[in-house]
Amino acid sequence: MAQIHEGDAAELHARMHDEAAPVNDDHKRSFDMTGGSLPVAEKGDLQDVDIQVGETEEGEEPNEYEKKTLRRIGDKFPKKAYLVALVELCERFTYYGCQGLFQNYINNKPDGTDGTPGLGLGHAGATGLNVFFQFFCYITPILGAIVADQYIGRYKAILLFAGIYWVGLIILWTTALPMAIQDGSSLGGYIAAIIIIGFGTGGIKSNIAPLIVDQYDRRVMAVTTLKETGERVILDPAITFQRIYMMFYACINVGCLSLLATPFMEKYCGFWTAFLMCWLMFCVAVGVLVFCKNRYVVRPPQGSVITDSFKALGLMIANFNTDAPKPSWRSANGKTKIVPWNDHFIDELKRALRACKVFCFYPIFWVCYGQFSSNFVSQAAQMKGHGMPNDLMQNFDPISIIVFIPILDKIVYPALRKARVELKPIARITIGFCLAGLCLAYAAIVQHIIYSAGPCYKNPLDCPAGTAADGKSLPNNVHIAVQTPAYVFIGLAEIFISVTGLEYAYTKAPTSMKSFIQSLYLFTSAIGSALNEALVPATGDPDIMWMYTGIACASVIVAAIFWLTFHHYDAQEEEMNKLDAHDSFLAKPGDEEKDTASRTVSTS
Repeated sequence: MAQIHEGDAAELHARMHDEAAPVNDDHKRSFDMTGGSLPVAEKGDLQDVDIQVGETEEGEEPNEYEKKTLRRIGDKFPKKAYLVALVELCERFTYYGCQGLFQNYINNKPDGTDGTPGLGLGHAGATGLNVFFQFFCYITPILGAIVADQYIGRYKAILLFAGIYWVGLIILWTTALPMAIQDGSSLGGYIAAIIIIGFGTGGIKSNIAPLIVDQYDRRVMAVTTLKETGERVILDPAITFQRIYMMFYACINVGCLSLLATPFMEKYCGFWTAFLMCWLMFCVAVGVLVFCKNRYVVRPPQGSVITDSFKALGLMIANFNTDAPKPSWRSANGKTKIVPWNDHFIDELKRALRACKVFCFYPIFWVCYGQFSSNFVSQAAQMKGHGMPNDLMQNFDPISIIVFIPILDKIVYPALRKARVELKPIARITIGFCLAGLCLAYAAIVQHIIYSAGPCYKNPLDCPAGTAADGKSLPNNVHIAVQTPAYVFIGLAEIFISVTGLEYAYTKAPTSMKSFIQSLYLFTSAIGSALNEALVPATGDPDIMWMYTGIACASVIVAAIFWLTFHHYDAQEEEMNKLDAHDSFLAKPGDEEKDTASRTVSTS
């Protein structure tokens, strides 16, 4: 197993360049590193490449010619990453198993005339509280990130916030018992529970996504030969990060399948039984965290890294120059005050600012996404379920993700890479916006179909003709399965935009601020939830159809603006990721060379 000193990467590349035999300008053929030779014209635009015929040794960084000609693949997943994914699976099982029932729990009347007894706040109240919960869950990751990056590290932060989460789940379960609902004490318990759970899940979310990729230690490309075919390929960390996060997201959505069970438990046994099952599943997550502690790769906190980062940002603003915080710039411009960082850290901070600009467009996607756990649930209740609970339909979102992730990971993306077509982050995010718009456009069509059917037409569940003999409301004559494609579209959109967001937040963040940048990405979901809160007055009938239409149009427009604004970032992707070849760190002046020389990366 080779070990490459990251500080020697540039020297290694220069040595390979010097030893390589040059190619004459009028030479019409170039060597194909996988065997034989090909005309230059068939290999793409290689005229601009400093062509080299010397082969890089196994495990070493590829030269520029090899980067243009060799196929890129992902590395094997580290086994430790699966343990982290299991924790997230259990946590998401708990979160979605509970949150998916909140719409009915808040909406349903305590006397049970419109379903399992609940809090009785109606549709608007249910949507409002549900959106608040989602909003709060995506603000609290910032707190979790600060605690982790600056004070106790990611692992201990996850354990701390898991304990808080655990307490909130107990409150949610006990206050949903039938006697609590009848006594009128459930509303207070519910509000207390979602606030405590919000702190818990937020603290976990900002740290679990960076922790899973921390388990993989390669940060530079390496040439290797496939044993099966003898083909020389490049192990690309960027592809591995993408694949790890796709696996991570698939596990999240396996956890989401708790909604296959909890709606039936709600319908036949009561909300409290579903909340109890979710609490028990969360106990499994805590157990995996505690008993597998010694297997994780755990990075220590970096002290005042976040505080110092904001100081660096202040220097950028004060001097109208993003290089102003660099020690080299300060020395050249007569600044004598010593700063506790190095030039490389500022380069990484600048890269992180680019990521934050990309994230500014994400709230419109979260507006689209937020519909599936609130208004889509209410829309399903307006159609005939034929024995299927209305909140069971949400499962088609995670099912579509679980189905399509392996197809994209094993078939579509490798085929595109083999054809030398790279779907880089900005392109993937743009596709995601378009799919989200398609989802909301379809939802508007479904709502129109509902309004066109009896017995209540544009007033579903609220007309004399739609009231049964037992006093229960009857839905309009539309089959609930009509809603299925909307969940498939939003699931596909998540794969392209949400998975890429996790990846982008990790790869563009300084090493010492992975959790914090992840929390800023998650904060965009809070903004989306706030926008959804503002849209609550438009969620009544028949206005909601036009709300769906407006969101669909907005998503497509944002996709176009996003691509025009950031498409050039894809061309710079590899250059930006090179910064991770050297871990960023806060250092005392003069310590940089010493630290860099001691930092190595495994090529295993």
